[in-house]
Amino acid sequence: MVSTSDTIELVFFNTCFSFNQAREITRHINAAIGMNTSIGDDAARIFAAQFYSALRFGHSIYKAFEQAKGALMLEGIPEEQTPEIYNKETIDLQNLILVKP
Repeated sequence: MVSTSDTIELVFFNTCFSFNQAREITRHINAAIGMNTSIGDDAARIFAAQFYSALRFGHSIYKAFEQAKGALMLEGIPEEQTPEIYNKETIDLQNLILVKP
């Protein structure tokens, strides 16, 4: 039994100043998320929790990303511009769904 996927669709760098790594890794995978500056612990936790929750409900990577940014705003955390999403030019993030509902 194999517990991992043969292909990686998304890498999530939930660390400060990780945008360069996210941008560069999309040369090899379809999508990546990185942070363009430092990110607070609460912001990182809330963003990740909402992002993964939205993926679990079958939303596209793009919609999950937007919902996660919205969660920061709802919590009054002014860091919604910190996360950045990158993708291969041939990939439409609005149609990239990782979990089928």
